[in-house]
Formats: sequence, C-alpha cells, structure tokens
Amino acid sequence: MIVKIVDIMRSDKRKDDEFRSVKIKLNVVKSALGSCYFEMGKTAVIAATYGPQDVKPKHLEDAEKGIIMCNYNMLPFSVEGDRKRPGYDRRSVEISKVVKESLEPAIFLEEYAKYLINIDMQILQADAGTRVVAINAAALALACAGISMRDIVSAVAVGRANGKILVDLTKEEEDAEDAIDTPIAIMPKFGEITLLQMDGIASVDDMKKIIKQGEAACQKIAELQRNALKNGIHSI
Repeated sequence: MIVKIVDIMRSDKRKDDEFRSVKIKLNVVKSALGSCYFEMGKTAVIAATYGPQDVKPKHLEDAEKGIIMCNYNMLPFSVEGDRKRPGYDRRSVEISKVVKESLEPAIFLEEYAKYLINIDMQILQADAGTRVVAINAAALALACAGISMRDIVSAVAVGRANGKILVDLTKEEEDAEDAIDTPIAIMPKFGEITLLQMDGIASVDDMKKIIKQGEAACQKIAELQRNALKNGIHSI
C-alpha cells in the first residue's frame, strides 16, 4: 500500500518560511516628529511619533526615565464584512500595551526623564498580524523622530496551520483547525526577544521551530527597516 502525502501549498504561493511582501514609506504624517506607513501583504498600518513632550498631569512624570504611551486603533473600514465600531475597545487597549512593552527595551528611556513619547498607530487594513506590523511601523516612526534607541525592533507572527510551521500567517491560516499564532518581536542586533505570545497549544519541539523561524524572519525584516531608514522608502 502506498500512502500519498499531499503538501498543501499556501494560498498566496509563499514558501513556509517566507513573509508577505513589504512596503515601507517614511515621514508620511506631516504633523508628527516621525512617522511610517508599513504594509505587509494586505495588512497596512500608519504609525506616528509625537514628543518628547511634557507629561500632563505633571505628577505622573517619572524623574528617572521617560514614559512611552502607545495607542493602537483599528479604523472602522479596516476589516472586511461588518464595519468595526469606532473607538477603542478591550483588544485595542491590550495590543497598545503589548506594543509599548515590545518597544521599551530598545529605547534609552533614561534620556527622556520627565517626558512623554506618544506613538499613535492606525490600522488601515487588517488581514492578520496587525500587532506585529504595528510594532514594525512604530519602531521606524521612533527612529524617524530621532528617538535614541539601542536597536530597531522587528516583529513577525509565526505559527502552525495545516500541520506545518509557517511564517507570517494570513487570516485564512489563523483560522485553520490546528492553528497556533505566535507573535514575536526582537532586537536583531542583540538577538533579544521583546515579545513572545502564543494563541494555541504547541509541543516543545514546535515552539523551538517557531522561535527559530521567527528570529530568522525578523532579521530579514530588520534589514528592510534599515534600508528604509537609509533610503527613505523601500518596497519589495
């Protein structure tokens, strides 16, 4: 008896370790000190950095380090089907906190004692991976604003779908019966992970593969980010 193993190709024809096409544009918001449009596949985000600015009310300021405030918001027309209700919800608050904690290790916060740095992220179009695309955009917006950083922060979602470990899952892959979704962010120069979340159940071996694939993909994304900072715009 011969058992035929069917290798399920990804719907967008990508290799298992390949992330979606990336487009980057810098300084797209004139009123912001630094900003970035970051597109990965069908997910698109604009991030803008404001500050350093005074903390208000003043009693909330930190005499030893700066305060980072992140605001993640999905616009009503960003998702297919029913329009998202305008304004912030519990998910937006949670992802705002995730992005903040992903970026803080890369920033020399002690240089901004008593000041606030505000990062605004608007999701223009959502097709999975919005938090990691927001992190990539926000990191570039910080760099464009001249905020002192130890390193850029690069992020990607890696997971499992249809029995395979995949980089940069689409919405369709996230909805697979055996799906695992693992957003990962790193400081590529130091090889340090600043974000590691998981939605689903994975074996230790699968998690090792996911982290390894995630780090490799983040290094490639970091190269695109650095090229964008050198050239002002980059797309592949």
